[in-house]
Amino acid sequence: MDQFYVYILASKKRGTLYIGFTNDIERRILEHKNNNSQGFTSKYNVHTLVYYETHKTSFEAFTRERQLKKWKREWKIKLIEKENPSWDDLAKEWV
Repeated sequence: MDQFYVYILASKKRGTLYIGFTNDIERRILEHKNNNSQGFTSKYNVHTLVYYETHKTSFEAFTRERQLKKWKREWKIKLIEKENPSWDDLAKEWV
């Protein structure tokens, strides 16, 4: 069964945030950490996985990603800090 993920990366605690979605979170986070594309995350050094959630369908994940991108910054920070108050890199087990 496929799983889809919505994730938030940060440059540092309460720093620049990036929201994305994928069906392979390990691969996608490694791409961000290795600067495989010259986009937003490489330009602003946004490489720390601080939050993620799983979804059953691509549509659910896409919809949630779009919802989170519209949120106010303070709401995103509260969401992160509810699950990860110290802003640890949740990808440490993969990389």
